[in-house]
Amino acid sequence: MATSKSRKLSGKIEQMIRVDHAGEHGAVSIYRGQLAVFGKTDKKADMAKLVTHMAEQEQTHMDSFDKLILEKNIRPTVFAPFWDAAGFTLGAVTALMGEKAAMACTAAVEEVIDTHYADQIKELEKTGEETELREMIEEFRADEAEHRHTAIEHGAEEMKGYEVLRSLIRFGCRSAIKVSEKI
Repeated sequence: MATSKSRKLSGKIEQMIRVDHAGEHGAVSIYRGQLAVFGKTDKKADMAKLVTHMAEQEQTHMDSFDKLILEKNIRPTVFAPFWDAAGFTLGAVTALMGEKAAMACTAAVEEVIDTHYADQIKELEKTGEETELREMIEEFRADEAEHRHTAIEHGAEEMKGYEVLRSLIRFGCRSAIKVSEKI
């Protein structure tokens, strides 16, 4: 009898892992960009500490998906270098716009990821496949919800132009998800 590690994964499971891998790399890059700005001045030390905490959690997520993608022999998205550069740029630009803009970025990204992970959890529950993957996604989803809540507590929704920035970031995230699932 084949074990879960040796059997062929369904295309849907491969897509889930590929896109989550890409997303966690993007999240780490966003926080790296924010820290490139906030970590340069003592006046932003509190914000840098907050972002560092979230970045460390995202790094744990990324490490888990890095390991999973290797173990299950799944091809990462070819857009990974682009997502890393785009994530860093998004993080740095929103941090340069101010703390509330950086938190608006976090809130918008995490809103999309929460929905994305919820959909994946439902799919995995429905099929009964990949229990370990579902549990990992549930754990990471809780962290993402915490990040969104933290961002809102730190003024994300108070940013002037929040709805415009939120809409643009959500569109970008949803587009990156669709592309990363396939390519």
